[in-house]
Amino acid sequence: MSTTASRASHGHGRPSIGLTVGSLGVLGPDAIIGVAQAAQAQGYSSVWTVEATGTDAFSTLGAISHAAPELDLATGIIPIQLRTPPLAAMTAATLQWMRPDRDVLVGLGVSAPGILRQHGEPPPDRPIAMMREYVALLRECLSGEAVTFEGDFWQVHRFRLAVRLGDRRPKIVLAALNPQMLRLAGEIADGVLLNYMPASHVPAAVAEVRAGGDAQIICYVHAAAGELERSARSARRDLLNYVMADGYANAFRAAGFGDEVDEARDRQSERDRDGALAAISDEMIQAIDFIGTPAEIGAFARAYVDAGVEHPVLMPLPWGDDRRAVTDATVTAFADAFA
Repeated sequence: MSTTASRASHGHGRPSIGLTVGSLGVLGPDAIIGVAQAAQAQGYSSVWTVEATGTDAFSTLGAISHAAPELDLATGIIPIQLRTPPLAAMTAATLQWMRPDRDVLVGLGVSAPGILRQHGEPPPDRPIAMMREYVALLRECLSGEAVTFEGDFWQVHRFRLAVRLGDRRPKIVLAALNPQMLRLAGEIADGVLLNYMPASHVPAAVAEVRAGGDAQIICYVHAAAGELERSARSARRDLLNYVMADGYANAFRAAGFGDEVDEARDRQSERDRDGALAAISDEMIQAIDFIGTPAEIGAFARAYVDAGVEHPVLMPLPWGDDRRAVTDATVTAFADAFA
């Protein structure tokens, strides 16, 4: 298992904790580097990035790796339609070569249809088969051996990774929400990344992963230091974006928020955005995009570990008049919860 995994100690003291900067694009690159350095100083062990329409994941991690060299480096996620497995192997291996003493975790997902459309890619007809093939080919490419591969989605002729790595190799993490992908992650990946999932639904997700295998349970924990009344509209806008994606909508329904999902999607289909936002209840916000005091954030975060998360990763939500101050307070509160 990875260094990140080995440092996790679910049920036995302080678990390792991570931070994703994927929600912090509004702060700009200098601030993101500063937040990562602060997280390293406060005992975080990993930093994660997203790849959608903002910063490229691996370039961001490369910059962070120099500014905060004690952090493991992880993508969460890169869409598998946008990078071929050989290219993903090359970029992950480059990071591993730059930081041979840290873990590199390649977080993969099939991505939301909206993101894919912006890149000119159609949603996959067979996402499970596509992910299985991608991971199989990526592992072969990371082996350093010559790879010839004839699959349904990718065909490669005599690719050989020219980056020479030591014993430590990049690990593979699958983003998963729904049962089939959760089971696949347990079967073929080193870790599974859960996202937009309330702590109450984690045990059910863990059970699906364990039906497939023993992948490490990693989860984004969304939180913002502040007051619900002041930041609720930001939370509603955020959640509505995901309610409109079928995969997330199904996961929200499974987690007990079917009424909110159905009402919001109905109102949005009628072009009633205010009604769609109003359908997102305070209960749904506080179960997924938590807003509260530092002490309340700590309790919210620990609930994920109690539910079975082995490596909780904070997604700080920079909502409020002073986005950086909110971010810093949230990062500190999360660290304090596991001190």
